[in-house]
Amino acid sequence: MTSKKSPSSNRIAENKKAAFNYAFEERYEAGMVLQGWEVKAVREGKVQLTEGYVVIRNGELFVIGCQISPLKTASTHISPDSVRTKKLLMHKDEIRRLIGKVEQKGYTLVPINLHWKEGRVKCEIALAKGKAEHDKRNTIKEREGKREVERIMKSRHR
Repeated sequence: MTSKKSPSSNRIAENKKAAFNYAFEERYEAGMVLQGWEVKAVREGKVQLTEGYVVIRNGELFVIGCQISPLKTASTHISPDSVRTKKLLMHKDEIRRLIGKVEQKGYTLVPINLHWKEGRVKCEIALAKGKAEHDKRNTIKEREGKREVERIMKSRHR
Protein backbone atom coordinates (compact mmCIF):
# COMPACT_ATOMS: atom_id res chain seq x y z
CA MET A 1 0.00 0.00 0.00
CA THR A 2 1.53 3.31 -1.08
CA SER A 3 0.61 6.63 0.41
CA LYS A 4 0.28 9.64 -1.85
CA LYS A 5 2.34 12.65 -0.91
CA SER A 6 0.68 16.03 -0.74
CA PRO A 7 1.62 18.42 -3.57
CA SER A 8 3.36 20.76 -1.13
CA SER A 9 5.81 18.02 -0.10
CA ASN A 10 6.92 17.72 -3.74
CA ARG A 11 7.81 21.41 -3.85
CA ILE A 12 11.56 22.09 -3.82
CA ALA A 13 11.82 25.87 -4.20
CA GLU A 14 9.43 28.70 -4.92
CA ASN A 15 9.87 32.13 -6.46
CA LYS A 16 7.50 34.23 -4.34
CA LYS A 17 9.02 37.43 -5.67
CA ALA A 18 7.75 36.59 -9.17
CA ALA A 19 4.09 36.61 -8.08
CA PHE A 20 4.61 40.10 -6.63
CA ASN A 21 6.44 41.53 -9.67
CA TYR A 22 4.50 39.83 -12.49
CA ALA A 23 0.95 38.97 -13.49
CA PHE A 24 0.90 35.38 -14.76
CA GLU A 25 -0.93 34.73 -18.03
CA GLU A 26 -0.16 31.03 -18.63
CA ARG A 27 1.79 28.35 -16.76
CA TYR A 28 3.91 25.56 -18.24
CA GLU A 29 5.88 22.65 -16.81
CA ALA A 30 9.36 21.93 -18.15
CA GLY A 31 11.98 19.34 -17.34
CA MET A 32 15.45 20.44 -16.24
CA VAL A 33 18.85 19.18 -17.39
CA LEU A 34 20.88 18.79 -14.19
CA GLN A 35 24.24 17.30 -13.30
CA GLY A 36 24.57 14.61 -10.63
CA TRP A 37 25.85 16.91 -7.88
CA GLU A 38 22.97 19.31 -8.60
CA VAL A 39 20.36 16.60 -8.11
CA LYS A 40 21.93 15.66 -4.77
CA ALA A 41 21.95 19.31 -3.68
CA VAL A 42 18.32 19.72 -4.79
CA ARG A 43 17.35 16.71 -2.63
CA GLU A 44 18.92 18.54 0.32
CA GLY A 45 16.99 21.71 -0.52
CA LYS A 46 20.02 23.84 -1.44
CA VAL A 47 18.14 25.76 -4.18
CA GLN A 48 17.35 29.43 -4.57
CA LEU A 49 15.06 30.58 -7.38
CA THR A 50 14.30 34.22 -6.48
CA GLU A 51 16.67 35.83 -9.00
CA GLY A 52 15.91 33.36 -11.80
CA TYR A 53 14.60 34.15 -15.24
CA VAL A 54 14.11 32.23 -18.48
CA VAL A 55 15.71 33.13 -21.83
CA ILE A 56 15.26 31.70 -25.31
CA ARG A 57 18.40 30.95 -27.32
CA ASN A 58 18.36 29.20 -30.69
CA GLY A 59 14.87 27.85 -30.09
CA GLU A 60 15.74 26.39 -26.67
CA LEU A 61 14.80 27.51 -23.17
CA PHE A 62 17.39 28.18 -20.47
CA VAL A 63 16.92 29.24 -16.86
CA ILE A 64 19.49 31.74 -15.59
CA GLY A 65 19.96 32.75 -11.98
CA CYS A 66 18.68 29.54 -10.42
CA GLN A 67 21.30 28.96 -7.76
CA ILE A 68 22.01 25.41 -6.59
CA SER A 69 24.60 25.42 -3.82
CA PRO A 70 26.97 22.43 -3.96
CA LEU A 71 27.17 20.10 -0.99
CA LYS A 72 30.40 19.86 0.95
CA THR A 73 30.56 16.20 -0.07
CA ALA A 74 30.62 17.02 -3.81
CA SER A 75 32.95 14.94 -5.94
CA THR A 76 36.59 15.97 -6.23
CA HIS A 77 36.87 15.41 -10.00
CA ILE A 78 34.31 18.10 -10.91
CA SER A 79 34.18 21.79 -10.11
CA PRO A 80 30.58 22.68 -9.26
CA ASP A 81 29.26 26.00 -10.59
CA SER A 82 26.31 27.10 -8.44
CA VAL A 83 24.91 29.62 -10.98
CA ARG A 84 25.32 27.48 -14.09
CA THR A 85 22.78 28.11 -16.88
CA LYS A 86 20.39 25.15 -16.92
CA LYS A 87 18.52 23.95 -19.98
CA LEU A 88 14.76 23.45 -19.81
CA LEU A 89 13.06 20.67 -21.73
CA MET A 90 9.72 21.22 -23.48
CA HIS A 91 8.08 20.11 -26.72
CA LYS A 92 9.12 22.12 -29.77
CA ASP A 93 5.59 23.26 -30.57
CA GLU A 94 5.18 24.62 -27.01
CA ILE A 95 8.52 26.44 -27.30
CA ARG A 96 7.49 27.94 -30.66
CA ARG A 97 4.22 29.14 -29.15
CA LEU A 98 6.14 30.71 -26.24
CA ILE A 99 8.61 32.41 -28.61
CA GLY A 100 5.69 34.00 -30.46
CA LYS A 101 4.16 35.30 -27.23
CA VAL A 102 7.43 36.51 -25.71
CA GLU A 103 8.10 38.58 -28.82
CA GLN A 104 4.86 40.44 -28.09
CA LYS A 105 5.30 43.62 -26.11
CA GLY A 106 5.74 43.21 -22.37
CA TYR A 107 5.75 39.42 -22.03
CA THR A 108 8.52 37.52 -20.28
CA LEU A 109 9.15 33.99 -19.00
CA VAL A 110 9.62 33.57 -15.25
CA PRO A 111 10.38 30.41 -13.23
CA ILE A 112 7.72 30.02 -10.54
CA ASN A 113 8.84 26.91 -8.69
CA LEU A 114 10.84 23.69 -8.80
CA HIS A 115 9.12 20.46 -7.82
CA TRP A 116 9.47 16.68 -8.02
CA LYS A 117 7.34 14.71 -10.47
CA GLU A 118 7.87 10.97 -10.80
CA GLY A 119 11.42 11.23 -9.48
CA ARG A 120 12.45 14.05 -11.80
CA VAL A 121 12.99 17.75 -11.16
CA LYS A 122 10.46 19.91 -13.01
CA CYS A 123 10.41 23.68 -13.34
CA GLU A 124 7.09 25.47 -13.57
CA ILE A 125 7.45 28.57 -15.72
CA ALA A 126 4.94 31.29 -16.43
CA LEU A 127 4.31 33.58 -19.34
CA ALA A 128 4.03 36.84 -17.43
CA LYS A 129 3.59 40.56 -17.81
CA GLY A 130 5.34 42.99 -15.48
CA LYS A 131 3.12 44.71 -12.94
CA ALA A 132 3.04 48.48 -12.73
CA GLU A 133 3.81 50.16 -9.39
CA HIS A 134 0.12 50.78 -8.60
CA ASP A 135 -0.66 47.10 -9.21
CA LYS A 136 2.00 46.15 -6.67
CA ARG A 137 0.45 48.52 -4.13
CA ASN A 138 -2.94 46.91 -4.74
CA THR A 139 -1.38 43.49 -4.11
CA ILE A 140 0.04 44.71 -0.80
CA LYS A 141 -3.33 46.20 0.24
CA GLU A 142 -5.15 42.95 -0.57
CA ARG A 143 -2.62 40.90 1.38
CA GLU A 144 -2.87 43.20 4.43
CA GLY A 145 -6.68 43.15 4.19
CA LYS A 146 -6.71 39.34 4.21
CA ARG A 147 -4.38 39.31 7.23
CA GLU A 148 -6.65 41.73 9.09
CA VAL A 149 -9.75 39.61 8.36
CA GLU A 150 -7.94 36.46 9.55
CA ARG A 151 -6.81 38.25 12.72
CA ILE A 152 -10.39 39.36 13.48
CA MET A 153 -11.81 35.89 12.78
CA LYS A 154 -9.18 34.33 15.03
CA SER A 155 -9.97 36.70 17.89
CA ARG A 156 -13.72 35.96 17.61
CA HIS A 157 -13.12 32.23 18.02
CA ARG A 158 -11.40 32.74 21.37
